Amino acid sequence: MTKKDHTNIRERVKKPPSAVFVDSYFAPRVAREIAYNFDNEMQLNLAHGLMLTRQGIITKKDMRKILKVVLAVMKKGPESLGVDHKVEDLYSYTERHIIKALGPEVGGRLHTGRSRNDLHTTTWRMALRENLLNVLDGLADMRAMTIKLAQKHMTTVMPGYTHSQHAQPITLGYYLLTFADVLERDFSRLSAGLGRTNKSPLGSGALTTTAFPLDRNYTAKALGFDGLLEIAYDGVSNRDDALEAGAALSILMTNISRLAFDLQSWNTLEYQFIELGDEHSSVSSIMPQKKNPSSLEHAKGVAGIVAGDFIAALSCVKNTSMSDVGDGVTALNEPVLDACTRTRKILAVMTEVLEAITVHKDAMLRSAEVGFGSATELSDVIVRESGLSFRMAHNIVGRVVRETMAAGKTALDITAQDLDAASRALFDKPLKIPAKAVADALDPAKNIHLRTMTGGPAPKTMKAMIAAR
Repeated sequence: MTKKDHTNIRERVKKPPSAVFVDSYFAPRVAREIAYNFDNEMQLNLAHGLMLTRQGIITKKDMRKILKVVLAVMKKGPESLGVDHKVEDLYSYTERHIIKALGPEVGGRLHTGRSRNDLHTTTWRMALRENLLNVLDGLADMRAMTIKLAQKHMTTVMPGYTHSQHAQPITLGYYLLTFADVLERDFSRLSAGLGRTNKSPLGSGALTTTAFPLDRNYTAKALGFDGLLEIAYDGVSNRDDALEAGAALSILMTNISRLAFDLQSWNTLEYQFIELGDEHSSVSSIMPQKKNPSSLEHAKGVAGIVAGDFIAALSCVKNTSMSDVGDGVTALNEPVLDACTRTRKILAVMTEVLEAITVHKDAMLRSAEVGFGSATELSDVIVRESGLSFRMAHNIVGRVVRETMAAGKTALDITAQDLDAASRALFDKPLKIPAKAVADALDPAKNIHLRTMTGGPAPKTMKAMIAAR
């Protein structure tokens, strides 16, 4: 008499999966689950098993045997499960292994009161939770470095830009502190997403819980969750946890890309504001003078990939029913976790990049001095000294700037006499602004010291903001 195979869970279908289906679906799915969730799933088996015994659903004698096998699998690793790609997921190989070891009477009891539906959404939340924590660690490191450099360069004068044109003088520290606040908001977004991710769906069953008296709070606490994803239907059908994480990661990497863009621009011969560290640069195969900003280009490229991961995740869920479905609940795991991994690595790279750059302070200051960024303060001085309206002062300075540029001169060449001439031409009267007041207005460093309002770049204001952060 042939011994029956009690490990088979494919009773509903007679034929095994086709080779092309295995190659496209079963094999890569199992590989992903092993890579991301082997330990998570074993931990879940332990928690579920202990809960079943606590609730009197399974005897301690049987559960000791079952958990002994689970612990042995954890110790030996996934290779002990004999993956042959005839079944579609890690859960199925684990149950098959337990039943082979203990028989169906005992080995078949662990799955009591649960479904692969709630099992999978729980373990993938555990995987996402771990990956988000890793990203948050990297974010905290980068933000700390950014604040450290903001303090170091609190008086490093440089041009501020709008529309890629010189706007008003700022400091490099002010720019970096701005980015530190951007990172703080990224941290807040991801932290909020982590809080919503860290809710346990386990005990939801297929979609309506079970008649067995499970203790969902026990398993949630045992697995490190903050609480329950209470409604069972929600627990097995939603994946807005992954979508929210994907969105936050995409925003974060877009912000990183904007920083990389600025640094790459400042690293050019035309700017010469900074020089990228050798360890974050590469060379040309033919042009010996080249020092390519490969790390920054890499960061910008990854930002595009992470944005694509988010769109891929959204596309998986779009137009799927609100239920447990493979495309809407499972398929989006891979792109979102890929986004986590790539983002964490880029955060580490960019933290190093910031620490290693060489800042050319003289070039920054010279650019701020000659670039007419002090024109706004010059207009303000006219208002304060002459009593003219700001619009009239704006017109005067605008005319002077135009004429100065046409003469091939810089902002440092503007004089009180130039202002008087423009005022006479426009409004038939001289301004008689003291020469010192004009010179002070044209000094970028003095411009910055005047910006003492909340949120301004003055050193006094910067010290307070850095201390707070």
